[in-house]
Amino acid sequence: MADESVNPGRRRFLTATTVVVGGLGAAVAAVPFLQSLQPSARAKVSGAPIKIDISKLEPGQMMKLGSNVPQWRGQPIWIFRRPPDLVANLAANHDQLRDPESKNAEQQPGYIKGDTRSIKPEIMVLVGICTHLGCSPLFKPEVVPQTFDPQWKGGFFCPCHGSKFDLAGRVFKGVPAPDNLKVPPYRFLDDNHLMIGVDPEGAA
Repeated sequence: MADESVNPGRRRFLTATTVVVGGLGAAVAAVPFLQSLQPSARAKVSGAPIKIDISKLEPGQMMKLGSNVPQWRGQPIWIFRRPPDLVANLAANHDQLRDPESKNAEQQPGYIKGDTRSIKPEIMVLVGICTHLGCSPLFKPEVVPQTFDPQWKGGFFCPCHGSKFDLAGRVFKGVPAPDNLKVPPYRFLDDNHLMIGVDPEGAA
């Protein structure tokens, strides 16, 4: 008659070995899965802060991130140097604007306030996407009559559905766009450089 006794030590060894091998297999299988949840290198770069040199940006000129400069978080960023006369015009059209005081907190950081919607009055930083259906508005800084507005004082016009924004990115009344153009977080590193995607030191 065969010996049917069980060796407890052998059983414990086999059980422990099975558990260890199974655990290692699960860990190895989990690595690719966990890596797939991490953002790609390209995604990390696109969401990283971007340092911009504005030393050559003349009054009246605008530079667009996304054309000759990388986009920030997949969004085109516009940087415009406003001449003093255009800065002065910003206070004159409140009655024509839907949100002249920029009360919609989702459209700009808390430190962006006033008619200029900027840290420095002469430098405007905006996300260049219309808040209606995502078209890219045209830059129309000239204070001259336009077919879409005979009293035009400079700003942005969306050719897709006719939305209008002033040179602070504030939306006019009576157009499809519901909100002002978005202002991204940014800070000045010095007079000639700013960083898109980072709040100023001490900002809430």
